Amino acid sequence: MHKQLQTITLPAHDPSSSRLEDMLRSSLLDYTADVGRYGTPASVLDALDQAIAKDTSLMVLGARRYGINLHERDALRIGKNVFIHKSVPDGWWDEYHALSQRADSAMIALARSSLAPFTWTECLRMFAPIGIDRWAYELALKYGMRDGFACPIGSRWVVVYWSRRVLSNAISPQLRALLFMAASFAAIRLEQVVEPDPKRIGRQVSLTPRELSVLRLASNGHRTRRIAQLLGLGEETVRSHIKKAQTKLGAKDRLHAVAEALRLQLIP
Repeated sequence: MHKQLQTITLPAHDPSSSRLEDMLRSSLLDYTADVGRYGTPASVLDALDQAIAKDTSLMVLGARRYGINLHERDALRIGKNVFIHKSVPDGWWDEYHALSQRADSAMIALARSSLAPFTWTECLRMFAPIGIDRWAYELALKYGMRDGFACPIGSRWVVVYWSRRVLSNAISPQLRALLFMAASFAAIRLEQVVEPDPKRIGRQVSLTPRELSVLRLASNGHRTRRIAQLLGLGEETVRSHIKKAQTKLGAKDRLHAVAEALRLQLIP
């Protein structure tokens, strides 16, 4: 996967877009300076959309706030942890929400765990998703949303732009940085104006040091007997730690528990 990521190169700057980028730079910087004035999620996103309005191909899709845990597929709630901008085509959200009950969007999951934003088409090229992992992209195409730009903010928020055209060659590295900066300010302000979600309080998974040690060694490919030898524990004790960790993580089996611990950054 690292090799694939290293092959992605950002498009060269197009001199003909300099004037547009200068205007966007000014409006996006103004947005970051003024964002503290907006008191509702809708006004935060409206102002961001207005800041990029000079580029008629780019619009704000919305923002999503993640909870402490990742098991929130049944908890996508408009006005609570999902904020959709009015520029999104009618009907898209209803269908997206219904399909998300079966599987989370691979592109949004990638955005949350990524260190940098990528366009949807770049994600498709890098990871070549198949089957159910393509549903979010194919649904976007159905509604005329040809591409998007998902900005991960602190592993807790993702702010997304969308476009009717492919973005990979349309936005320069400089504009990407500006869009990401503006999305970061939007997320900070959204965190301040959105009412606290009681479901996010006190839900963080708490594993014991032994459970974490067992999962860490399991993530390195060690079997129960070897883990027991390395930790100086009995094999039944190791199995017990794994079972308890599975329960706390809501995992179906040992492999699922390791994957959840890695996604939650509980183990390195």
